Amino acid sequence: MSLLEVEGLDARYGDFQALFGVNLSVEESVTESIIGANGAGKSTLLKTIAGVLPPSAGDIRFDGKSLVGLPPNARLALGVSLVPEGRRIFPSLSVDENLIIGAHSGRKGPWTKERIYEAFPLLQPLAKRSGARLSGGEQQALAIGRALMSNPRLLLLDEVSLGLAPIVVKQVYAALPTIMEQGTTLLVVEQDVNQALAVATRFACLLEGRISLSGDAATANRDAVTDAYFGMSSVKKDH
Repeated sequence: MSLLEVEGLDARYGDFQALFGVNLSVEESVTESIIGANGAGKSTLLKTIAGVLPPSAGDIRFDGKSLVGLPPNARLALGVSLVPEGRRIFPSLSVDENLIIGAHSGRKGPWTKERIYEAFPLLQPLAKRSGARLSGGEQQALAIGRALMSNPRLLLLDEVSLGLAPIVVKQVYAALPTIMEQGTTLLVVEQDVNQALAVATRFACLLEGRISLSGDAATANRDAVTDAYFGMSSVKKDH
């Protein structure tokens, strides 16, 4: 049984429909990348899984149990944690204080402040610095660290590399294998196709709110991925 199962998922913002019958299955202890252009529905998918946006149709099952109707805090308590686009750390609080707040759900697990600082060594010398005085890359590392403090089974990462310099993106992504080693499943939204395929076990491409291609990242046909990304192919599944 998959850890996460999304079935026939529709999502709307008022009269605008953003997702159309999305089906997605994510096995435990893997990294799945969701790729697609701006407006494809990637962030909407994560928000719906996290409970920020209610679905208009379909089901979301986590460890075999439906999440539909559960608020975000209840999903967090079950082990579903979202790192939203734009990081949204607490700018007036220190790095240490942001991490402490991340542990408020009380879930037991391997992640502590010390473990976060090991995974993201760039944060350790900044423990007492306020969030407002961090660079974009430092804020992104802190946002991921804060989410990990809830000891999630499923970590949703929205646009990890957005607005960051390539060297900083490399530093942030370098921590993902360590996160997986602790048994956390990752669902990563990413526009950069090369980065998405490099980090993932599997991938799914979203186009105008629909899955246009999915498959194993290691054997993905780059031409097919490009076609699916830009809507140039009717291929539905990559084998």
